[in-house]
Amino acid sequence: MPNYDYKCKKCTHRFEQFQGINDSPVKLCPRCGGEVRRVIRSVGLIFKGSGFYITDYTRKKTNEQKKSTASESGSGDTKT
Repeated sequence: MPNYDYKCKKCTHRFEQFQGINDSPVKLCPRCGGEVRRVIRSVGLIFKGSGFYITDYTRKKTNEQKKSTASESGSGDTKT
């Protein structure tokens, strides 16, 4: 069950309400009885499992790293 943030339109009181997803939203401020609205807040994002940063967030190779990779793989220009 998630926490929802609310803000009163009358007294600007902010509060959290622990509610089920199917519960109806809170309509009245517990402090003054005024009308409230649900506030959207940012949340943290956590990647679980292996491979997220390896496949999605790899660092760009510098020119020196590109040169060393090319020389190790033998992809240099060779004339036969």
